[in-house]
Amino acid sequence: MQSIIKDGQIVQDGWQILRADAEGQYPAVAPDVDVIVPLSQWLADKAGWQARPGRTAVWLAPADDPQLLAADLAALPLVAVDFPAFTDGRGYSLGRLLRERYSYAGELRALGDVWVDLLHYLWQVGFNAFEIKDGKAIDSALSGYDTFTERYQSTHREPLPLFRRRVTSL
Repeated sequence: MQSIIKDGQIVQDGWQILRADAEGQYPAVAPDVDVIVPLSQWLADKAGWQARPGRTAVWLAPADDPQLLAADLAALPLVAVDFPAFTDGRGYSLGRLLRERYSYAGELRALGDVWVDLLHYLWQVGFNAFEIKDGKAIDSALSGYDTFTERYQSTHREPLPLFRRRVTSL
């Protein structure tokens, strides 16, 4: 089991992420294992994934359309967004869309090339779980929540921009 950050705590995680190998083949998964499958696999056999004894969640690639998952969101315990590269910010938009447009209330996990530098911003757009990149210290990653004390722009967690908050506090 690996450790992740969830809701500001380091916890053990039992979910297995299903990724294709170099030949594009997906590994077999035991029926009772909790698994996070790519959107394409979910859409190809939704009924099969739902019938498993283990829980099934879905992960989105940066180019995936979250609207394809909208009808299933209420039944999913977890949705993950893949950040294949530190410099690829499309996942921020996916996270915010899932929370604000599609009202997803379950666990929203960032996975892939996730570093402590991203944690504060990911938290602000709605992510509540983080799989820190291998080789990065998860203990020190908790400090990422407190990188900044104030934000100028509106976010999922702070819907009013700073200038609106200052006017209401005077």
